[in-house]
Amino acid sequence: MQGYIIHTQKVKDEDMIVYLLTSNSLIKCYRFYGARHPSIMQGYKIDFELVESANFLPHLRSVLHLGFSWLILRERLIIWQQFMRLFYAHLKDVENIDEIYFQEIEICAQRLLKQNPKRLIIEAYVRILEHEGRLHDEPTCFVCDEKIEGFISLTRGFLPSHPNCFGNLNLNFEKIQHLFKKKSTILLDDREVNELYSIVLQGF
Repeated sequence: MQGYIIHTQKVKDEDMIVYLLTSNSLIKCYRFYGARHPSIMQGYKIDFELVESANFLPHLRSVLHLGFSWLILRERLIIWQQFMRLFYAHLKDVENIDEIYFQEIEICAQRLLKQNPKRLIIEAYVRILEHEGRLHDEPTCFVCDEKIEGFISLTRGFLPSHPNCFGNLNLNFEKIQHLFKKKSTILLDDREVNELYSIVLQGF
Protein backbone atom coordinates (compact mmCIF):
# COMPACT_ATOMS: atom_id res chain seq x y z
CA MET A 1 0.00 0.00 0.00
CA GLN A 2 1.22 3.53 -0.74
CA GLY A 3 0.36 6.89 0.73
CA TYR A 4 1.55 10.33 1.74
CA ILE A 5 2.30 11.30 5.32
CA ILE A 6 0.18 14.40 5.88
CA HIS A 7 0.61 14.63 9.66
CA THR A 8 2.67 13.12 12.47
CA GLN A 9 2.13 13.39 16.19
CA LYS A 10 4.72 12.29 18.75
CA VAL A 11 3.47 10.30 21.70
CA LYS A 12 5.39 8.52 24.47
CA ASP A 13 9.15 8.18 23.98
CA GLU A 14 9.73 8.35 20.21
CA ASP A 15 6.55 6.62 19.10
CA MET A 16 4.27 8.42 16.65
CA ILE A 17 0.70 8.60 15.47
CA VAL A 18 0.88 8.92 11.69
CA TYR A 19 -1.85 10.10 9.31
CA LEU A 20 -1.51 8.66 5.80
CA LEU A 21 -3.46 9.79 2.76
CA THR A 22 -3.99 6.94 0.29
CA SER A 23 -6.00 6.87 -2.93
CA ASN A 24 -9.29 6.28 -1.10
CA SER A 25 -8.83 6.82 2.62
CA LEU A 26 -7.14 8.70 5.42
CA ILE A 27 -5.43 6.20 7.70
CA LYS A 28 -4.58 6.92 11.31
CA CYS A 29 -1.96 4.47 12.54
CA TYR A 30 0.71 3.93 15.20
CA ARG A 31 4.41 3.71 14.55
CA PHE A 32 6.66 2.22 17.24
CA TYR A 33 10.12 3.68 17.59
CA GLY A 34 13.09 1.49 16.72
CA ALA A 35 16.71 2.02 15.76
CA ARG A 36 16.23 0.27 12.42
CA HIS A 37 13.06 2.08 11.48
CA PRO A 38 13.33 4.40 8.45
CA SER A 39 12.78 8.11 8.86
CA ILE A 40 9.17 9.29 9.06
CA MET A 41 8.42 12.88 8.12
CA GLN A 42 5.44 14.92 7.00
CA GLY A 43 5.29 15.03 3.21
CA TYR A 44 7.05 11.74 2.54
CA LYS A 45 5.48 9.24 0.18
CA ILE A 46 5.88 5.73 1.54
CA ASP A 47 5.08 2.12 0.75
CA PHE A 48 3.88 0.42 3.92
CA GLU A 49 1.99 -2.37 5.62
CA LEU A 50 -0.57 -2.16 8.40
CA VAL A 51 -0.82 -4.69 11.20
CA GLU A 52 -4.27 -4.56 12.74
CA SER A 53 -4.58 -4.28 16.51
CA ALA A 54 -7.68 -5.42 18.37
CA ASN A 55 -7.45 -2.78 21.07
CA PHE A 56 -5.62 0.07 19.42
CA LEU A 57 -4.70 1.76 16.17
CA PRO A 58 -3.24 -0.35 13.38
CA HIS A 59 0.56 -0.53 13.52
CA LEU A 60 2.63 0.95 10.70
CA ARG A 61 5.22 -1.57 9.51
CA SER A 62 7.59 -2.33 6.61
CA VAL A 63 7.97 1.32 5.66
CA LEU A 64 9.81 2.11 2.42
CA HIS A 65 10.44 5.76 1.59
CA LEU A 66 9.57 6.58 -2.04
CA GLY A 67 11.71 9.68 -2.42
CA PHE A 68 11.60 12.70 -4.70
CA SER A 69 14.76 14.60 -5.59
CA TRP A 70 13.27 17.96 -4.56
CA LEU A 71 12.97 16.84 -0.93
CA ILE A 72 16.54 18.09 -0.38
CA LEU A 73 15.57 21.58 -1.60
CA ARG A 74 14.60 23.39 1.59
CA GLU A 75 12.29 26.06 0.13
CA ARG A 76 10.32 23.54 -1.91
CA LEU A 77 10.10 21.14 1.02
CA ILE A 78 8.70 23.89 3.28
CA ILE A 79 5.99 24.75 0.72
CA TRP A 80 5.24 21.04 0.28
CA GLN A 81 4.78 20.55 4.01
CA GLN A 82 2.45 23.55 4.12
CA PHE A 83 0.42 21.79 1.41
CA MET A 84 0.29 18.62 3.54
CA ARG A 85 -0.99 20.62 6.52
CA LEU A 86 -3.85 21.92 4.38
CA PHE A 87 -4.91 18.37 3.53
CA TYR A 88 -4.70 17.24 7.14
CA ALA A 89 -6.84 20.15 8.36
CA HIS A 90 -9.36 19.54 5.56
CA LEU A 91 -9.63 15.76 5.80
CA LYS A 92 -8.72 14.83 9.39
CA ASP A 93 -12.28 13.88 10.36
CA VAL A 94 -12.94 11.82 7.22
CA GLU A 95 -12.05 8.18 6.62
CA ASN A 96 -13.28 7.34 3.12
CA ILE A 97 -12.37 10.03 0.63
CA ASP A 98 -12.58 10.72 -3.08
CA GLU A 99 -9.52 9.84 -5.12
CA ILE A 100 -8.99 13.43 -6.30
CA TYR A 101 -7.08 14.42 -3.15
CA PHE A 102 -4.46 11.74 -3.64
CA GLN A 103 -4.35 12.45 -7.38
CA GLU A 104 -3.70 16.16 -6.85
CA ILE A 105 -0.88 15.41 -4.42
CA GLU A 106 0.61 12.98 -6.96
CA ILE A 107 0.44 15.57 -9.75
CA CYS A 108 2.18 18.19 -7.63
CA ALA A 109 4.82 15.77 -6.35
CA GLN A 110 5.73 14.68 -9.88
CA ARG A 111 6.04 18.27 -11.13
CA LEU A 112 7.49 20.02 -8.12
CA LEU A 113 11.13 19.84 -9.18
CA LYS A 114 10.68 21.70 -12.46
CA GLN A 115 7.66 23.92 -11.84
CA ASN A 116 6.89 26.75 -9.43
CA PRO A 117 5.49 25.03 -6.31
CA LYS A 118 3.14 27.87 -5.37
CA ARG A 119 1.61 27.88 -8.85
CA LEU A 120 1.16 24.10 -8.75
CA ILE A 121 -0.58 24.26 -5.39
CA ILE A 122 -2.88 27.13 -6.42
CA GLU A 123 -3.96 25.18 -9.50
CA ALA A 124 -4.56 22.03 -7.41
CA TYR A 125 -6.54 24.12 -4.89
CA VAL A 126 -8.82 25.39 -7.67
CA ARG A 127 -9.41 21.88 -9.04
CA ILE A 128 -10.31 20.59 -5.58
CA LEU A 129 -12.69 23.48 -4.93
CA GLU A 130 -14.39 22.75 -8.24
CA HIS A 131 -14.65 19.03 -7.40
CA GLU A 132 -16.27 19.89 -4.07
CA GLY A 133 -18.74 22.25 -5.78
CA ARG A 134 -17.27 25.25 -3.96
CA LEU A 135 -15.59 27.16 -6.79
CA HIS A 136 -17.46 30.44 -7.20
CA ASP A 137 -16.72 31.18 -10.83
CA GLU A 138 -19.81 33.38 -11.25
CA PRO A 139 -18.85 37.10 -11.31
CA THR A 140 -20.91 37.95 -8.23
CA CYS A 141 -19.76 39.53 -4.95
CA PHE A 142 -20.62 37.36 -1.94
CA VAL A 143 -21.07 40.49 0.20
CA CYS A 144 -23.33 42.75 -1.87
CA ASP A 145 -24.52 40.18 -4.44
CA GLU A 146 -23.68 42.58 -7.28
CA LYS A 147 -21.75 41.77 -10.46
CA ILE A 148 -17.94 42.00 -10.32
CA GLU A 149 -16.09 43.74 -13.12
CA GLY A 150 -12.57 45.08 -13.53
CA PHE A 151 -11.02 44.09 -10.21
CA ILE A 152 -11.78 41.38 -7.69
CA SER A 153 -10.83 40.43 -4.15
CA LEU A 154 -10.76 36.85 -2.87
CA THR A 155 -10.90 35.31 0.57
CA ARG A 156 -10.64 31.77 1.95
CA GLY A 157 -11.93 29.20 -0.53
CA PHE A 158 -11.40 31.82 -3.24
CA LEU A 159 -14.74 33.38 -2.37
CA PRO A 160 -15.09 36.48 -4.62
CA SER A 161 -15.98 40.03 -3.66
CA HIS A 162 -15.49 43.61 -4.76
CA PRO A 163 -12.21 44.99 -3.34
CA ASN A 164 -14.16 47.69 -1.46
CA CYS A 165 -16.67 45.18 -0.04
CA PHE A 166 -14.30 42.72 1.60
CA GLY A 167 -10.58 42.09 1.86
CA ASN A 168 -7.68 44.13 0.61
CA LEU A 169 -6.74 42.36 -2.63
CA ASN A 170 -7.08 44.15 -5.94
CA LEU A 171 -6.73 41.41 -8.56
CA ASN A 172 -7.46 41.57 -12.26
CA PHE A 173 -10.87 40.00 -12.79
CA GLU A 174 -10.07 38.54 -16.22
CA LYS A 175 -6.94 36.82 -14.89
CA ILE A 176 -8.89 35.23 -12.04
CA GLN A 177 -11.61 34.08 -14.43
CA HIS A 178 -8.90 32.43 -16.55
CA LEU A 179 -7.50 30.70 -13.46
CA PHE A 180 -10.93 29.39 -12.47
CA LYS A 181 -11.84 28.19 -15.97
CA LYS A 182 -8.51 26.86 -17.21
CA LYS A 183 -6.96 25.88 -13.83
CA SER A 184 -3.82 27.70 -14.91
CA THR A 185 -1.76 30.48 -13.31
CA ILE A 186 0.00 31.35 -16.56
CA LEU A 187 -1.49 34.87 -16.73
CA LEU A 188 -0.59 35.71 -13.12
CA ASP A 189 2.62 37.50 -12.17
CA ASP A 190 4.65 36.52 -9.10
CA ARG A 191 3.03 39.17 -6.90
CA GLU A 192 -0.43 37.85 -7.73
CA VAL A 193 0.71 34.26 -7.17
CA ASN A 194 2.08 35.17 -3.72
CA GLU A 195 -1.19 36.91 -2.81
CA LEU A 196 -3.27 33.93 -3.91
CA TYR A 197 -0.96 31.51 -2.13
CA SER A 198 -1.46 33.43 1.12
CA ILE A 199 -5.19 32.75 0.72
CA VAL A 200 -4.58 29.06 0.02
CA LEU A 201 -2.69 28.81 3.32
CA GLN A 202 -5.87 29.84 5.15
CA GLY A 203 -7.34 26.45 4.21
CA PHE A 204 -9.88 24.90 1.88
